[in-house]
Amino acid sequence: MTGAPLCVQCGTRDNPCRCKFVGPTLGFLAFVVTAIVEWPVGAVVYICNHSKGRRIMGHPLTTVYPKVANAIPI
Repeated sequence: MTGAPLCVQCGTRDNPCRCKFVGPTLGFLAFVVTAIVEWPVGAVVYICNHSKGRRIMGHPLTTVYPKVANAIPI
């Protein structure tokens, strides 16, 4: 039986228990879904425009994951 990944981030000041697990886990899942779409698109764009392709492929890590993980304080 395989389950969904569980990501834990301890040492935060977002909540009284100083640990987050819902936000980072949902952030990881959003990262995976976004990466499945954006990495092939970025690879195709990279052929003609290297900097734009790199930015597209880095978008899930630099934008999607932090916004989703930080939006949920638990």
